[in-house]
Amino acid sequence: MSNQTVSPGALLAGRYRIAELLAEIDGARVWRAVDEVLSRPVVVDVLPVGDPRTNLLFDAARRAAAAADPRFLRVLDCDMHDGVTYCVREWAGGRPLERMLAAGPLTGQQAGWLAREVSEALENLHRTGHSHGSISPSTVVVTDAGAIKVVGLATEAALRSTGPGTPEQDVRALGELLYASLTGRWPSSGPAWGLQPAPVEHGRLLSPRQVRAGVPRSLDDIADRLLGDPPRHHSAPITSAAGLSAALSGVVGSSHEPPSQMDETVAVARQNGSVDDATQVVPPAYVPPALDPTPTPDYQLGNGQTAAQPAYATAAETRPVRRQQPPSQNGHGRRKPPTDEPKPRGSWGGRILILLAILALLSVIGIAQFLVKGAINNDQSGGSGDKTTPATSGPPPVTNAKATIVAAKDFDPEPDGNGFEHPDDVKNTYDGKASTTWTTMSYKKRPDLGGTKKGVGIWYDLGQPTNVSQVTVTLVGDPTSLELMVPADPGAASAPETVDDWKSVAKLKDAGESAVLKPAAPTQTRFVLVWLTSLPKDGSDYRGEIAEVAIQK
Repeated sequence: MSNQTVSPGALLAGRYRIAELLAEIDGARVWRAVDEVLSRPVVVDVLPVGDPRTNLLFDAARRAAAAADPRFLRVLDCDMHDGVTYCVREWAGGRPLERMLAAGPLTGQQAGWLAREVSEALENLHRTGHSHGSISPSTVVVTDAGAIKVVGLATEAALRSTGPGTPEQDVRALGELLYASLTGRWPSSGPAWGLQPAPVEHGRLLSPRQVRAGVPRSLDDIADRLLGDPPRHHSAPITSAAGLSAALSGVVGSSHEPPSQMDETVAVARQNGSVDDATQVVPPAYVPPALDPTPTPDYQLGNGQTAAQPAYATAAETRPVRRQQPPSQNGHGRRKPPTDEPKPRGSWGGRILILLAILALLSVIGIAQFLVKGAINNDQSGGSGDKTTPATSGPPPVTNAKATIVAAKDFDPEPDGNGFEHPDDVKNTYDGKASTTWTTMSYKKRPDLGGTKKGVGIWYDLGQPTNVSQVTVTLVGDPTSLELMVPADPGAASAPETVDDWKSVAKLKDAGESAVLKPAAPTQTRFVLVWLTSLPKDGSDYRGEIAEVAIQK
């Protein structure tokens, strides 16, 4: 029997009835079959006669058989029959991640839970000194019961001739899987697993939150610590499955129950784009049916090759619990006094004393007014003849001195923005060097940031309330429309976090490379926001760029 003669209906090794071809990997074929001895479905990997991978497959099968974690599909048999090498594995009904992502990215809760389940399985495997060697969206399956199964432990790598791999490679592959689950894009220079490549800026992979709005900050940080080279904000990289399991458990918990409902509420996402602080949520009183109530057939899979199906049912929006004030005792918001409690009444003697005190106070006020008026008249008729003009308040004086910037930060507020806009380059805008710049992300189709948000910019901290008469912005490219904004609350001790908490004091439309923003009157403020609302053309996209910002008193 040869690999070519193993076909549907054939009986392999007198036991495994071949049913259908699932996949072909470099000449090796993966079949769905039925174990006629135990009457159960299985997956059979078949190598042709004389294939050099035979010894690799036998060795991989021995290592896979020793794995105890139930999330790995077990190897049941591995032998040769009529010169054909075959390896029999467990069958699992469900959907591979590859097919799920074809319908779009997962929610943060779902992506984090899935990655944590796989990382825990790898953690147990790595303790034995072994590795999977081929973690990918095609080897991670969500079963019909909602559990996670990892396909092809060691054997998948053997079939692909990639070697057994290392624990570090497994962890990085899981980082790629988490990134793809959060964004629906593959973190590489080319498409893979049916996904388009993730965008790159200045040779660096964009973080999940920069690619897709609403990705929780905590999962964004974990993905960056797995794939960042180096991770942003001087964070420590994650290089072990144990470290990844601990980080993910801190975000999505340690329950093995699948998140069948969307645990990230829309209200919380709009507030801070993260599930980190969503500590109290209640389910809605009514949960609508799934978007597509039409039943779909159950597909069985053994190597991650199935038809696309929805990953999870989508629940209605949940809302944070609000603490209510305790109910009033009479239902009207005020405490009703007892009916037998007497109302206090004052005596006539007390009322007379109060009246006398008021009369005495009025007399004192009248005498004081008479004395003050006389003093003013004497001062105006004095021998010197000088008249003093009373001081009046007015706008702060303009000195044209340069204000000192003590700190600055990129401003891309949620929910329209993702909270980050090249934060590492902000310092370039006030370093005194026109050659160093800060750029926005690239936006497609329209100069108004693709129509996705109101604007983006940088706020500057002057350290203390300062008189600001004008702000000069040196731009790269034109035209750029921008605004000068200050906090709506003049006494704000920190920079506002939403656009609505800033007010515009100057605007320029289609400015050139030197934009001067002058408030109608000098303004006293500690924080200044340079807000870009329309960007110049940059190739086929639109992108803004600031070289220097100078703030004058």
